[in-house]
Amino acid sequence: MTQDPAGQDPDGQPAPASGGDSAADERLSDAFWAVARQLRETSAKTLAPWDITPSQLRALRVLTRRGTMRLSALSDHLRIAPRSATEVVDALEARDLVRRRPDPDDRRATLVELTGHGTGVLDAIRGTESERVFGRLSPADRAHLARILRQLRD
Repeated sequence: MTQDPAGQDPDGQPAPASGGDSAADERLSDAFWAVARQLRETSAKTLAPWDITPSQLRALRVLTRRGTMRLSALSDHLRIAPRSATEVVDALEARDLVRRRPDPDDRRATLVELTGHGTGVLDAIRGTESERVFGRLSPADRAHLARILRQLRD
């Protein structure tokens, strides 16, 4: 990719950071954290109509991906204390988004599962959140971003 002397590519966009350019790496880090801050703010606006907290949304997402699980396993997946997981599930259960049931394999344990209503609410949140955050990106840009984020995560 050719660059002009001002450090921009031919489309007038800032040139990508090179491996050893600490100033460019710092700008990239600043941009990343600014987007993370924007994502948190957008997420809060997205969740407000459903009166759901980010912690509760994370629990719904875990249950969608992993299915019915013990409360202790949900706590582990969320990386929160068991008491905090209980509070999250209490709030979700009060709104019929999840339900508890006894674990047939262990009378002392409780299973948590997503309800049909919970699935519907999560689907609505996903659509709204995705469009608010990523709606400005083309499908190709979304695919590139997803690939890059997976690489950074893993």
